[in-house]
Amino acid sequence: MTRRTLTLKSKRFREERQDVWKEMEDMLRRIESRSVRSLTDEEIIKLPRLYRSTLSSLSVARATSLDQSVVSYLESLSTRAYYVIYGSQKRLRDRIYGFFARDWPLAMQGAWKDVSASTIIFALGMLVGFVLVSSNPDWYYSFVAESLAGDRNPSASAETLRESIYGYESGDGALGAFAASLFSHNSGVAILAFALGFAFALPTVILILMNGLMLGAFVAIHTEKDLGFEIGGWLSIHGTTEIFAIILAGAGGILIGRAVAFPGDMTRMESMRSKAEQAAIILGGVVVMLFIAGLLEGFGRQLIQNDWLRYGIGGFMLIFWMLYFFLPRKALDPHEALRE
Repeated sequence: MTRRTLTLKSKRFREERQDVWKEMEDMLRRIESRSVRSLTDEEIIKLPRLYRSTLSSLSVARATSLDQSVVSYLESLSTRAYYVIYGSQKRLRDRIYGFFARDWPLAMQGAWKDVSASTIIFALGMLVGFVLVSSNPDWYYSFVAESLAGDRNPSASAETLRESIYGYESGDGALGAFAASLFSHNSGVAILAFALGFAFALPTVILILMNGLMLGAFVAIHTEKDLGFEIGGWLSIHGTTEIFAIILAGAGGILIGRAVAFPGDMTRMESMRSKAEQAAIILGGVVVMLFIAGLLEGFGRQLIQNDWLRYGIGGFMLIFWMLYFFLPRKALDPHEALRE
C-alpha cells in the first residue's frame, strides 16, 4: 500500500468516525474541567457507548496500520475515557501502585526517542562546557551565574575547592534548609524545561543544553586543580538521580514540542493533547526523582565524606533507575480494561 493510499484511507476513516470522537472528547473535557455533574442524564448513559465505539475504532486503526497520529489520538482518548468511567472505582493506593508499577515506566519507554535526544543534548553541552573552560577559564562566567558559583570559580584555590567538596557545618539546622532549597530549585528547572516544550521544544533544548554547559564548566575548574576524582564523587551521589530527572523533564518537553511541530493529520492542539497525558506522567515521576535527589544532595552528600562510598551510592542509584525504567512491563490495553 502506497503512502498516498494510506493517507487517503486514514482520512476517510477519520471523517466517518470523528463525530463520535469529538462528542466523547467534549464530554470528557467538561468532566475534567468541572465534574460529572456537568453532563445530562442522557449523556451519562451515552458515554460508555461512545467509549466502546472509540475502542472499536482503535482496534481497526491498529489492525489496518493507519496513520500513527490517529492511533495515538485514539489511545489517548480511550485512556482518558477509561479513567473517567472506571477510575473512581479504584482506591488511592491502587492508583499510586499503578503509577509506579506501570504508568510511569511505560510513559518513559514510549518516549525513548525524546529521552535519547535530551540525553545527547545534555551530554553535548557538558562536553562543550568542559572543553571551553579547560582551554580558557573566562568561559566559566558565561555558563555559571555568580549567585550559583559562590567561591567556586577559576580563581579559587585548590584548598578552597576541596573545602567545598568535603566541608559543612552541622548542628545549625542548615542541612535541612539546604535540601529543601535544592529540591525547590531543581524542580523549577525541570518544570520549566517541560513547560517550554509547547514552543516547538526549542526553549527546552536550550535550557537542557545550558544545564549541560554549566555542569561541564563546573567539573572543568575542579579538574584543573587536580580534584576531578573528588568532584566526580561529590556529584555522583545525587547527580545520577538529579541529572536523570532533568533529562526526563527535557524529554517530556521535547515530546510535547514534537507533537506541536509535527501534528500529522490532526490539528496542533489535538496532537499536543494526544501526548499531554504521557508527558504529564513523566513530569510527575520527575518530581519524585528530584525529591530523592534533594535528600541525597542535602543529607547524604554532606554527611558522607568518603569518595568511594559516594561513587557507590551514585552507581547504585543509576543501576536502580535503569532497571526500573527498562525492565519489560505489560501495558494496560483499553480492551482489557473494559468491563461489561
